[in-house]
Amino acid sequence: MNVEISSIIQAMIHYNEADPKRVHHALKVYALAKSIGELESLDERTMEILELAAVLHDIGIRNSEQKYGSSSGKYQELEGPPVAKEMLENSDVPFDLIERVCFLIGHHHTYTQIDGMDYQILVEADFLVNLYEDSMTELQAQTVLQKYFKTETGKRYLTAMYLK
Repeated sequence: MNVEISSIIQAMIHYNEADPKRVHHALKVYALAKSIGELESLDERTMEILELAAVLHDIGIRNSEQKYGSSSGKYQELEGPPVAKEMLENSDVPFDLIERVCFLIGHHHTYTQIDGMDYQILVEADFLVNLYEDSMTELQAQTVLQKYFKTETGKRYLTAMYLK
């Protein structure tokens, strides 16, 4: 990876200090997104975007809770991109990657406009973690699988984790 993902992980951890739940969530989504992306044979640029977006996808939660008293997806999508943009610019990430990463962060709870494999895999990885963290039922997992999952790897992961 041309972009130093470890420095972005460090920035995310520092930003979320005293909030291990958010850090752990981001790292789990990152690990699953990276794995799915690699097994789906994404090109290097798309992998960089996906990995950056996965680490920072929920970076807007703190500001959402402070401004709106809610961590609702619509507020995360609104508040996340400016924070992510500043972090990425401070890490010398190329502008075109920053734009796409911020787009993904600003849409990762919008499932009707998925326009690329980076977006699709980010959504799938986030669902894979949220199914567990939100204690969703097997029926909910089946619904998520049918409605939102497109990659073969993501489908295999969801089935293995929640439907066996």
